[in-house]
Amino acid sequence: MKPHVQKLPLSQNNSFVARTYCTPNFEVTWHQHIENELILFTQGEGLGFIGNDVSEFKTGDVYFIGPNVPHTFQKRDKNMITSAIVIQFKEDFWGTDFLNLPENLEIKQLIATSQLGLKINEKHKLKLGKLITKMQDASSHKRILLLYKCLAILTKKNCYTKLTEQQIAFHNIKEKIRIEKVFNYSIQNFQNEIKIKDIADLAGMTEPAFCNYFKKSTKKSYVNFLNEIRIGHVCNLLLETNLAVSDICYDSGFQTIANFNKHFLKLKKMTPSKYRILHKKESYFEIPDIT
Repeated sequence: MKPHVQKLPLSQNNSFVARTYCTPNFEVTWHQHIENELILFTQGEGLGFIGNDVSEFKTGDVYFIGPNVPHTFQKRDKNMITSAIVIQFKEDFWGTDFLNLPENLEIKQLIATSQLGLKINEKHKLKLGKLITKMQDASSHKRILLLYKCLAILTKKNCYTKLTEQQIAFHNIKEKIRIEKVFNYSIQNFQNEIKIKDIADLAGMTEPAFCNYFKKSTKKSYVNFLNEIRIGHVCNLLLETNLAVSDICYDSGFQTIANFNKHFLKLKKMTPSKYRILHKKESYFEIPDIT
């Protein structure tokens, strides 16, 4: 399946998009667009898929995603209400020469780096959240000034974590469509048993050829990619439910407790029980009142 090319509505009075998307309008499949995207989650949690990265998102998280980077955010539960303030802008919306000014060198470098997908660190996301929330209701030149402030914050040292080391490599459109088909199938079916043979058949390849192709394209094995999806789902269930760890294990697609514990420890550097205790102590993010 080819990623959906998203086009958000842009009124004649605005040069970029700044608005809230809430369930059912939040739910978007694997997609891409030519605009840069700054997104603040105001409700919900689940798994984010950005390039070849798989990781959890929660209320209060902020991401900056470059143009044409395939991504999707899947909520933890189909009945959950999820919403986000989405800012989308083209790199040249303020003129073709603006970012070439010497004063904007750091912002231009930031936008180039956003091709790797950026998740904003705890220290800066609260301040960014206030600006993004305010931007949604601002008018005229105030919108541009608020966006510029956001980008200036993002240039600060240790402001974000790069989610990938490089973009997914495609040699032609056929390969791109193939990998996207694999991604979509995995996202939709990770709770079930997925055999390498089945996913190789989906890609129209032999098992050895598929394994080599997937690792060359994404810089990780398919098994590791699938386990990242499953462990991300596990983390959400550990924090949002009181289910026993063994029940969570099987609900997430793992076939044995031993295999589950092995992969959880590998990815999270702690046991599931310790993860639940540690992260449930963290404070809950609230969207700030800026009125």
